[in-house]
Amino acid sequence: MAEAAVAHEMELLPATVQGAAAECPVFFTTMALWSGAGEADGEDDDLLGLFCGVSRLEPAPADPEDAPRVTLFLDNLWEFSGEEEETFRRECATTYLHELGHYLGWDEDEVAARGLK
Repeated sequence: MAEAAVAHEMELLPATVQGAAAECPVFFTTMALWSGAGEADGEDDDLLGLFCGVSRLEPAPADPEDAPRVTLFLDNLWEFSGEEEETFRRECATTYLHELGHYLGWDEDEVAARGLK
């Protein structure tokens, strides 16, 4: 469901943004699994999504750990959506677009100005 929602949003992006979106892989996981990998140190347990790595405005990363990526936390998205499928799909799409905005170099205010809070 989440993968389909993100794929649909990617198809709706303008062609110029689709190319950029294709450069930034999306991972789907749960907060428990992600936290267990040690990446969530200091992060909120209720995150819906997270962009990690360098933005498109920065030079290409020398270290693979700095490669851009978006992670969506399916358990948190499901809970946030009130366990309603259509709301879950919408939240997955919105969260993906929010995190993609960070990859494009937008800060929180610029993302919010585009209605992607």
